[in-house]
Amino acid sequence: MAEALKPTVVVMDVTMPDLNGIEAARRIAKSLPRTRILGLSMHKDAVYVREILRAGAHGYLLKDSNQADLLAAVRSVANGKGWLSPEVSDVVLDDYRKQVTNPIDLLTSREREVLQMVAESRTNKEIAGSLHLSVYTVEAHRGRIMEKLNLHSVGELVRFAMRNGLID
Repeated sequence: MAEALKPTVVVMDVTMPDLNGIEAARRIAKSLPRTRILGLSMHKDAVYVREILRAGAHGYLLKDSNQADLLAAVRSVANGKGWLSPEVSDVVLDDYRKQVTNPIDLLTSREREVLQMVAESRTNKEIAGSLHLSVYTVEAHRGRIMEKLNLHSVGELVRFAMRNGLID
């Protein structure tokens, strides 16, 4: 139908019988590059969101969204912008973080500085003085670094810093 009608926006269910929405989105994106696709689903799982976006969709809306969100999503996608239901945005961000090829990219520049100083065996107090921060702020940075990188000890932090060229 999309090839015959050439719509500006297609609102498409992700799970459909016969030809699923992900494959349909892929085909529409390839044959009608100007047509914008808004995925519609009851699924909040990262897999569905990621795959429909990879297939060429410009947005993802949950079926239980209200009318105002549906209109806002269609307008946003029609105007060349993306749209994600707020309920799936955290799922998408978490999924993105897992897909990042270089884990160092997950860290802010300040977190990289703190990581380097931790790996150089500096104490929290020394790091705080050097960066003009409180000790509590340094501890918070260290905790976020460990959480983002899924590391559980100072030794693991040091090995990570060495592997990523932050220290020799």
